[in-house]
Amino acid sequence: MKRLVSSFAIAFSMYSKIPMPKVEWSKENMRYAMCFFPLVGAVLGGVVYLWSSFSEVLAMSRVFNTIIVILIPLLLTGGIHLDGFMDTTDARSSYQPRERKLEILKDPNTGAFAVIACVSYFLLTFGFWYEVTPEVVPVVTIGFVLSRAFSGLAVVTFPLAKNSGLAATFSSEANKKLTRVVMICFILLATCGMLLINWKLGVICLLGVILLFIYYYLMSVKEFGGITGDLAGYFLQLCELIIVICAVVGGKLCG
Repeated sequence: MKRLVSSFAIAFSMYSKIPMPKVEWSKENMRYAMCFFPLVGAVLGGVVYLWSSFSEVLAMSRVFNTIIVILIPLLLTGGIHLDGFMDTTDARSSYQPRERKLEILKDPNTGAFAVIACVSYFLLTFGFWYEVTPEVVPVVTIGFVLSRAFSGLAVVTFPLAKNSGLAATFSSEANKKLTRVVMICFILLATCGMLLINWKLGVICLLGVILLFIYYYLMSVKEFGGITGDLAGYFLQLCELIIVICAVVGGKLCG
């Protein structure tokens, strides 16, 4: 039990800014850390849902509500996944050989393409979140769990681009077989939750995520030789955006 608690604390310490007790990042304690990654998404989704409900009761303006909704994941995660999204965009936009792209991922400097991609990402996120109705919010918030479950599954399933870095560390120390089972269980639970709320939107969102997951695998292997921590962040950010897009567009088509 102590080891599970330590793994839980490591997962939240790494992937969120939520205060956690200090634990030793030993091989034994990190063995099950990835299994708790989707729970970070559950917290984010819960906070977003509570804020959306609160702002509706207080009749907050839609613009203000949307801005806070967008900022909540950023504030609670510390931007760790957005950093990976920006680094990956820089690397992919360079059109350099694989070795050079991997070097760009490690470069602490931020390139112009990363800034452009970041601004575009937030504009798109704002636009689609602005269109989210109260009926669609529960589906989208479950998406925070679904995106992290798929991301965690990739870390222990996809080939790695290198033997060092965040993804390599969590992948090598994880109990891969158990982690795969846990991630699949989270995927099934999140999918069932979406389907129970609105089966049409649930199907559309799941299809969108699966297609992105396939693209993530093919792109990572082709351009980088596998995944890295930055690529995992790239996928996660796109996944959260895809879920919102699918939910909004699906809601309008099915409405």
